[in-house]
Amino acid sequence: MSALVSRVWGPIRSLLPARADFVEMGRSPRRDLLAGLTVAIVALPLALGFGVSSGLGAEAGLATAVVAGALAAIFGGSNLQVSGPTGAMTVVLVPIVAKYGPGGVLTVGLIAGVMLVALALLRAGKYMQYVPAPVVEGFTLGIACVIGLQQVPNALGVAKPEGDRVLVVTWRAVEEFAKAPNWTAVAFAGAVTVVMLIGARLRPTIPFSIVAVIAATLVAQGFHLDAATPIGDLPSGLPAPSLSFLDPSALGSLLAPALAVAALAALESLLSASVADGMTVGQKHDPDRELFGQGLANIAAPLFGGVPATGAIARTAVNVRTGAGSRLAALAHAAVLAAIVFAAAPLVSKIPLAALAGVLIATAIRMVEVGSLRAMAKATRSDALILVLTAVATLALDLVYAVIIGLVVAGVLALRAVARQARMDQVPLDRGDHSAEEHTLLAEHIVAYRIDGPLFFAAAHRFLLELSETADVRVVILRMSRVSTMDATGALVLKDAVEKLNRRGIVVMTSGIRAGQRQVLESVGALSLLRHESREYATTPEAIAGARTYLECAGVLPAIPAQTTARTASEEAAQ
Repeated sequence: MSALVSRVWGPIRSLLPARADFVEMGRSPRRDLLAGLTVAIVALPLALGFGVSSGLGAEAGLATAVVAGALAAIFGGSNLQVSGPTGAMTVVLVPIVAKYGPGGVLTVGLIAGVMLVALALLRAGKYMQYVPAPVVEGFTLGIACVIGLQQVPNALGVAKPEGDRVLVVTWRAVEEFAKAPNWTAVAFAGAVTVVMLIGARLRPTIPFSIVAVIAATLVAQGFHLDAATPIGDLPSGLPAPSLSFLDPSALGSLLAPALAVAALAALESLLSASVADGMTVGQKHDPDRELFGQGLANIAAPLFGGVPATGAIARTAVNVRTGAGSRLAALAHAAVLAAIVFAAAPLVSKIPLAALAGVLIATAIRMVEVGSLRAMAKATRSDALILVLTAVATLALDLVYAVIIGLVVAGVLALRAVARQARMDQVPLDRGDHSAEEHTLLAEHIVAYRIDGPLFFAAAHRFLLELSETADVRVVILRMSRVSTMDATGALVLKDAVEKLNRRGIVVMTSGIRAGQRQVLESVGALSLLRHESREYATTPEAIAGARTYLECAGVLPAIPAQTTARTASEEAAQ
């Protein structure tokens, strides 16, 4: 019984916070607290904006930033990660809100959290490294475009039109604006965007997002600008935990959206943690613990009315740049936001929606790394194609489909490249001192092919075509010691090629079949065919000698003295 408990508890215990995490938090508390305060100032307008964009309201964004930010900081796998509502997640949530309502979003977040915990227990975090860079870059570009387009209704000061496709909603918003222009909203959004972009270049250490939002709020209130629609009333505190949003009858239909949310949360969180590692020296996140922390965060956030959360690249980058060294910084960020929720809700409720739209538009613009995109596009045509397809799919479809399309296309192109590495080269059989007549006779009746690289489904049929076109020979020797991998398709194609050559009266002999290839050859019946009449040899010299013996017995070649044959075989073995 104890052994069973240890087996179950062991994997869970490895995902829980360790004593070293708390020791690390006490090394530079002042620096971490200052970093946490700075991140909270940056995160406040983002949390409000993403909450509004998701359709659940600004209070949902704040609840997510506080609850998910604290839990992910404690249980996550990175010392520097800052979690909360993000633009990428907002993109996924908008159609879910439209179809299932706020309760559906909260339920989806809860289910996604359970899925993330399961992925952590299955040790799935390591597979993040297999996502190609062009997919990530295209994904990021597409998200940036969607986030920017989502802000168009608020930036233009019109009510958000019906629809869940961002391009359609944007076009309808422009049509509404053309009927009744709201230049005040446009001015607020444009001013905040410009201040953030120019300020970030001139003084990157100053949080211009909060400066611009405060200035816009003061102007709107001071001049009583009715066109600058405010966020609206916010609750002064977090709501009590509740499961009232759960609808058991809808759980089945929510599994697919929950899977999409879980996939995005895993992808974005692990990507953000990797970025944080790259910005520091000596920091390395635990991907499975990160999934576990994000899972717990997404289970808890809906209980307080929050939306699904992920690791936030922008906030994490600010955390690192301001000197954070432990989880205390992310915890401080959550605590500061909680204090704002309890103490300053009436003030926050007066922020103009257009100002928040400007914050998110500037954030979307800053997400696009032009240098990285240019480098990726110039790398290879395949990389450029993957990047463009992923970005377009993100904009036209949704994020999960975009990643799937990017991965599938990247996989197909990678297989195509690997398949092209497989070669079948004809190699000379004789370097001895035979006469020209004997050499010509050997060249006419024996041919050897050396197969290099993988023999699998992507390369197998080209191999069959080349081998089947062999003509004017009596013996074909296949040197297989350099076959790096073989699958069932490759083995079947090899069997088919041998059968076709045998029907034409051409004997096939093999050498150097590896132990790892025998099982797949045996499973399709190819090995027994190759062993027919002892035509499988351990080494190439033995196969050459066997070919000559066969041709001598068939009367095709005259008998060759044994001493000469042995010397020639040793020379061929050295090739």
